[in-house]
Amino acid sequence: MAKTGTTTQGLRAAIERSGYYPALVAEAVEAAVGGEDVASYVVHQETTFDANEVRRHVTVLVLTPSRFIVSHTDEQAADNSSPSPYATTSTESVKLDRISSVVVSRVVANPESYTPGSVPREVVLTIGWGAVSRIDLEPAACGDPNCDADHGYTGNATADDLSLRVSEAGDGPDTVRQTLTFAQALSEATAATAPTAGR
Repeated sequence: MAKTGTTTQGLRAAIERSGYYPALVAEAVEAAVGGEDVASYVVHQETTFDANEVRRHVTVLVLTPSRFIVSHTDEQAADNSSPSPYATTSTESVKLDRISSVVVSRVVANPESYTPGSVPREVVLTIGWGAVSRIDLEPAACGDPNCDADHGYTGNATADDLSLRVSEAGDGPDTVRQTLTFAQALSEATAATAPTAGR
């Protein structure tokens, strides 16, 4: 792992490289990090097309020794509430012991010839800490096609706090690698804070 100063400087440099309101994003992220060390980070910019407008969004994920920090910044065109374009930035700090799941989904091409260490074509990092949950319900049924009884509902509750998708084609191999490195560091940090059985 890089030294604290190098990692903090690397985070600042990555925010500046994104070119997306770097002063605003860096100030928000640095205020959330405070005096803590930066153990790992990911900076991800996403561009979407909405009718005739191009919208940009940047997500910054930071791991410190005690917290997971997520920052989102969006830009908005001028509207009835503002005569000029504006940006909104938000940060959330989550204690590591609150993180309930870290899910990493990898998409690889030609899996039969996959070589360990190769960069996946796509990575989706999903992190849950209980702030947002989604419940999908559907009517329950039995195996009898002629049954018209009410069997109630069945469904799933899913933690849906953060999902970040990066791809080699859209974001480059370095961003994919950085996301995997961050996911591993976060998984290890949450495992270290998990209570030991029998305590």
